[in-house]
This record gives sequence, C-alpha cells and structure tokens, in this order.
Amino acid sequence: MEERDFFDEKAEQRNHQLTCPHCGKADEYQLGWLVRRKKNGLPRHADERDRARFAKAQSYMVRKDDMVACKNIRCRKRFDVAGVQSVAFLQSA
Repeated sequence: MEERDFFDEKAEQRNHQLTCPHCGKADEYQLGWLVRRKKNGLPRHADERDRARFAKAQSYMVRKDDMVACKNIRCRKRFDVAGVQSVAFLQSA
C-alpha cells in the first residue's frame, strides 16, 4: 500500500503574519497548505506491515507556497516565506 491510502487530502488557505525583507512592512498573508488527515480506519486489503505503518501515521500539512508578493503598493517585490515551517503535524482531536 502507498502512504496516500492512509490519508484524506485537502487544500487549505491559512493566514500568517509575515514581514517583507525589502520594505520592512508586516502584513497578513494567505499561504496554501496541503492538509493530510489520517483516515479513521485501515483499508481492507492491508497486510501486517501496513497495519504497523498505519498505527504510526499522523495527520500533517505541507506548505505549498514558497514565495509571496509584498502587499505594500510601493514595494510589490516577491520574497521567500522563511519564517513559516514547511511541514507541520496536526494535533489529534
């Protein structure tokens, strides 16, 4: 089995406070994330090795956007999103 069989994928937008390194203006930017939530049950055709992998699997999200454009009208330069993690694990509810 592949890892994709253990998760439900969904694209989400989340807000983050970022500061432009060119002009120094802080603003709120929307970043795209790919959210993978662990399924409730294991697929039927799983073997013992897959059961062990599924037990260790956690819900997580991966950042899709690496660059954003400054919202300051005078600047408008693109900059790297360095202050936000690229992978984050989600707490199980």
